[in-house]
Amino acid sequence: MVCRLAFVSIPVSDQDRALAFYTEKLGFDISTDQPMGPGKRWIGLRIASSSTRVVLFTPDGQEDRIGSFFNGSFACDNVEATYRQLSGRGVEFVEPPTVQPWGSFATFRDPDGNTFVLSSS
Repeated sequence: MVCRLAFVSIPVSDQDRALAFYTEKLGFDISTDQPMGPGKRWIGLRIASSSTRVVLFTPDGQEDRIGSFFNGSFACDNVEATYRQLSGRGVEFVEPPTVQPWGSFATFRDPDGNTFVLSSS
């Protein structure tokens, strides 16, 4: 049976620029960085203690996914505090923290225009 989500892929146009953003600004750690075909690498990132990995890789023919909305959410303990911290590191937020009955969220963008929800409950 399925027991967990191994990784999610984020489509990027420039792997070096994306790697700098996700490690330096978001604080993710590199779990693997290895060749994956001509001119591409398989870059896996760890998020704190989560077992799910983020992969910075765009398969051939999927370039149209770059700059789209990520259908998921990055979780944090406190959206307002994380928003202040990440804004201070230069992360572009397209929607500031908002409180809803189900929890708080904010929306940010990576250098390729991929848009993500940051949430806490």
